[in-house]
Amino acid sequence: MNQTLEIIKEARLMKGNEALAEAAIRAGMHAYFGYPITPQSEILEYFTREVPQRGGVVLQAESEVASINMIYGAAGAGARVMTSSSSPGISLMQEGLSYIASAQLPCLVVNVNRGGPGLGTIQPSQGDYFQSVKGGGHGDYHLIVLAPSSVQEMADFVFEGFALGEKYRNPVMILADGALGQMMEKVELPEEGSLEYPENSWATIGKPKTRERNIITSLFIKPEEMEQVNLELQRKYKKIEENEVRFEEINTEDADVLLVAYGLSARICQKVIELGREKGIKLGLLRPITLYPFPKDALASYTDKVNFYLVLEMNAGQMVEDVRLAVDGKKPVYHYGRMGGIIPTPEEVLKNVEELLEKQMVTNE
Repeated sequence: MNQTLEIIKEARLMKGNEALAEAAIRAGMHAYFGYPITPQSEILEYFTREVPQRGGVVLQAESEVASINMIYGAAGAGARVMTSSSSPGISLMQEGLSYIASAQLPCLVVNVNRGGPGLGTIQPSQGDYFQSVKGGGHGDYHLIVLAPSSVQEMADFVFEGFALGEKYRNPVMILADGALGQMMEKVELPEEGSLEYPENSWATIGKPKTRERNIITSLFIKPEEMEQVNLELQRKYKKIEENEVRFEEINTEDADVLLVAYGLSARICQKVIELGREKGIKLGLLRPITLYPFPKDALASYTDKVNFYLVLEMNAGQMVEDVRLAVDGKKPVYHYGRMGGIIPTPEEVLKNVEELLEKQMVTNE
């Protein structure tokens, strides 16, 4: 975690969306542009109440398309900026996110995921994994994607997200879900103003006599120039993959079955581990914290230790594809998921594990 998070913190009982918003103010956010959509509307509401009194800009745009382009402009001017939305709204932002990634601008985008496709439901989901980690818009680009599993991480990852975005000049996404946005937990908040603001010599803040004019664009008509931009982006992504992978391992030392899950699903898996071990089933959990860069090497390291992997997601099967790529066919990788905003119970997940163990036993006989 970023060293700024080691500063003395203040504890409060807060809803996830509000903890995230308060953390953004304390992280020195200059401006927020967004549009209300359930289940993340509390973020905009909190900013509307707090930001005018504490410095900064908050503006409800006329649409998600407008808000992401406001982010583009403000980020280009060197401001620490953020937007938030939920699944259909994030879909509308994809063109702007592609522009921002190509222009290499830092910003923070929060997606409090709800069930889809389409307008879907306002209940929690994890159906936006593909959209988040595979680019989402057009062209070859990546967002850095952080997946919180608690209200505390909803706050912490704001600081982490701003820091990573500014370190690599890249958009960062916090991919949460409706349950994390709405649940209340105790959260420790860093001191206001504790995240250092970097010198943005690349920003469009006027031209001193000592340097050339800064031009920020995602338009490169000549194919040779566009290729060089792409090569530069790929070098940056390689550096991110080498240095910024984050994950958590729980009870993995002696595990026969490795559960893989992020966000709310990872919290469910912790209870599955407890129930399973009471029955003598040695379960462990690997929780990706960065969905991009993905902890593929960490997952691959268990192929000689476990019987199989079970990926739990609140979708039809998305992250499971990246787990299978990491495992490379060396062990079976199964998927269990619920859709439409239904949250799986620990008991039903454990039942699925038991069925897979029984199936494997029959196969071995």
